[in-house]
Amino acid sequence: MADDSKNADVGGRYAHALFELALDGGALAAVEADLKSLKAMTAESADLRRLIGSPTISTDDKGRGLAAIAAAAQFNPLTIKFLGLLAANDRTSALPVVTVAFERMAAEHRGAVAAEVTTAVKLSAAQQKGVAAALRQALGKDPEITTHVDPSILGGMKVRVGSRLFDSSLKTRLDQLKFALKRA
Repeated sequence: MADDSKNADVGGRYAHALFELALDGGALAAVEADLKSLKAMTAESADLRRLIGSPTISTDDKGRGLAAIAAAAQFNPLTIKFLGLLAANDRTSALPVVTVAFERMAAEHRGAVAAEVTTAVKLSAAQQKGVAAALRQALGKDPEITTHVDPSILGGMKVRVGSRLFDSSLKTRLDQLKFALKRA
């Protein structure tokens, strides 16, 4: 847990620095698109996750690997330099945290709010629109939704907006019932 908190602190600082550089350089949209693309690539590729998170891979190899991926994807030069800096400072394991923090800052800058929705099964387009409408009404801001599928929650959904978590998953409700029965 201490390692996660350390990554969150480090990731937040790196994300803030990248956000400021992108904003000042007029590359905010490009860098955000690059990070979203890299996030999707990471979700799809076990090899990329291993490259980013493995302590046994040297920082030079991580830097070369990320540079090759960034060049092939035609990332913005600022994003490429940033990924090189992360690799050189042996902070690639913080990249997922950096991405989430950067997306949150960019959404706030646009006047929107980033929301992560986790469900047991993939949401249809109509369901995503319904969730977006409910969040817009509850938060008073336009939500930018990222969806995740986690079959272990059994049903319902979890919605994370900033540091707030709204958990109406079936797993959590069953756990609460089990706890209540144990206390009775």
